[in-house]
Amino acid sequence: MCGIVGMISQEEFTTIELLKALKRLEYRGYDSVGYATVEGILQKDTGEIDGFLKTVPEHRTRAAISHTRWATHGGVTKENAHPHAACGNLFFIVHNGIIENYERLRDQLHGHNYVSETDTEIIAHFIEEKIRNGLTVRESIETFIAEAKGTYAVLLLPRGEEKIYAFKKDSPLVLGIVPEGFVVSSDIYAFSDRSQKAIFFEDYEMAEVTATDYMFFKHGMPIAKEIKEFKVTYTEIKKDFPHYMIKEIHEQPAVAERLVTSLKTDQKHKLDRLSDLVRQARKVVFVAAGTSYHASLLGVHFFHETGVETQTIIASEFRNYVTCDEDTLVVAISQSGETMDVLKALKYAREQGARIASIVNVPYSTIQRMSELSLEILTGQEICVASTKTYTNQVIALLALAQKFGYDVNLDTISQRIKECIDTHEGQVKILARELRDCQDIYLIGRGLSYPVARESALKLKEIAYVHAEGMMGGELKHGTIALIEDGTPVVCLIPDEDYEMESNTREVQARGARAIIISNNSEFSPDFLLETSSDGKFAILATVVGQMLAYYIAKERGLPIDKPRNLAKSVTVE
Repeated sequence: MCGIVGMISQEEFTTIELLKALKRLEYRGYDSVGYATVEGILQKDTGEIDGFLKTVPEHRTRAAISHTRWATHGGVTKENAHPHAACGNLFFIVHNGIIENYERLRDQLHGHNYVSETDTEIIAHFIEEKIRNGLTVRESIETFIAEAKGTYAVLLLPRGEEKIYAFKKDSPLVLGIVPEGFVVSSDIYAFSDRSQKAIFFEDYEMAEVTATDYMFFKHGMPIAKEIKEFKVTYTEIKKDFPHYMIKEIHEQPAVAERLVTSLKTDQKHKLDRLSDLVRQARKVVFVAAGTSYHASLLGVHFFHETGVETQTIIASEFRNYVTCDEDTLVVAISQSGETMDVLKALKYAREQGARIASIVNVPYSTIQRMSELSLEILTGQEICVASTKTYTNQVIALLALAQKFGYDVNLDTISQRIKECIDTHEGQVKILARELRDCQDIYLIGRGLSYPVARESALKLKEIAYVHAEGMMGGELKHGTIALIEDGTPVVCLIPDEDYEMESNTREVQARGARAIIISNNSEFSPDFLLETSSDGKFAILATVVGQMLAYYIAKERGLPIDKPRNLAKSVTVE
């Protein structure tokens, strides 16, 4: 889940410029940061990029690599930060991924000085040993590719030679073509402010990149690669809110309107084609992880209401619970388009002959490139680790698709309803957050449509407020969880429309002394938060917006690092 950026140029650039490009990928990890230049300068430390920029001197160079880390192997220490060096600083490497057989590879090596606990350092010493045994750098990399197990996107920078070697398997990597040279990075956001041209690496490919040229290889043979032109640009997002999370919550009306408009115009043909694929399939399966999985649960509910059979499964368990064949349509849902568990599921599905479609936010991502057809949810870059606006637009995309099969929803008003929800309820949520700031356990219950909302809102409380929150089916309370309800236990009860079974579940927890917090669009239930909508689909979105705000304001009351919560990263590119 780390971010990597390498720059090589005919003109000198500064390490500050390098780190500013890396900053655009900090959503991938922020435990530590570092860079190495072709002159042999190596700087790294724990912490975030902004702090690092204040402590390191500026250097000028024509070739350098950099890294922002989400720790996997080895703790968050300066020694474990990237780049890592071969003995004698022969060359430097940065790596995104996990080398599963690094211990076996290390056992093959002799006479090396290890300074970290990482699997990444083994890559450097493995290649170094092959070079000392007479192989070229490229041949040594090919040997590593043949023997390594796991996932990797790696940049290798030889000291004293203005050249970057780049290679990958299962982790994203892209070559950006900029006016003065090239940028190699985890995704296009590192250079999209400077160029609209890129070459995307596929598995087992390697490139040798100089300031004026590049060559791609696969299995030791040169290959031709297509230059892709794209329209996405990185816009420096200015915070006019205390945190990106609340800014992105407030952006939801605008991004919702953008998507609804696009689905009627630019992406109408894609939506029509996706509905055709659903009709043609014998089985339709959504696959996703985390927040995207909760959106997919709503998608299954929407389709169920139209009589169309679909199912969803968490990506990491896909091959354990789903059978698929050439009559199966697998629809991946992902913010980043690089989620490793989803990619693994898609590869399995493709091996079984299934057709693949996707709903993604980041264009030109691996999942999109694997798909026969892909809808883009158009939220723009989301900085906060916890997804908010991407979830909302994923649900809108699913509503639009279900609408093709008869689901009753008016998407033209969804933007205004979200804005009214925020304007009406934000002040009351702040008050509630102050009251709940010291609660360590919060339960959220729902049924049918509101069950995924309970799951998603609970996830936000876990991610951002560090609250033990459980989102569950109201009907499951009496099968165990109700034993945990006692005087004062907060229970958020989601009661859409005329769901009297959910009202009954609410009475059950109230009878045990729970503090019931009711969210409903029906005044009959005397809700704490009355949502102004008569639509099932809109209720699911608006209720989640309230949940997002509650998680944010509890975290703010607790003084927590909201945009960059501990142990998490935005793009989960490891299993």
